[in-house]
Amino acid sequence: MELNQLSLARQMDMVVRELSDELSSLSSGTVFVQIRNNAIGKFGIRHNPIESRNGEMQQPQQGLTSVQQRSFRNMAIEALKYKTSWTHGEICFDFTVRQQAVVISVQFESHYNMANLLIRMNQRHTYREKNLDL
Repeated sequence: MELNQLSLARQMDMVVRELSDELSSLSSGTVFVQIRNNAIGKFGIRHNPIESRNGEMQQPQQGLTSVQQRSFRNMAIEALKYKTSWTHGEICFDFTVRQQAVVISVQFESHYNMANLLIRMNQRHTYREKNLDL
């Protein structure tokens, strides 16, 4: 099966499942997915694995439970409904555990390419010139 045959929601489900082990040891961080042609390519987690307080290193807290990971996955899939017409970009899910519930904040970043825009403009211009000659 090819990646372009999978819906973006199914791809997001696969990403969260792949990150499950890492999420189980983190109580906060940022999950990022990079999208190209409406397909997820690179993905991962940005986080600070070591915290210190008053000059002493702290043991990492328990990460997301399986219930919290399911909640995270559902919210990430639901957030895809807010992605508009862009096909290239990045989505970042900042997450933290508060009062035993996972809380996420979503940031969408669309990417465009000037070279592609110029090619499309040139194609439209050439098409118009050809149609005027008819």
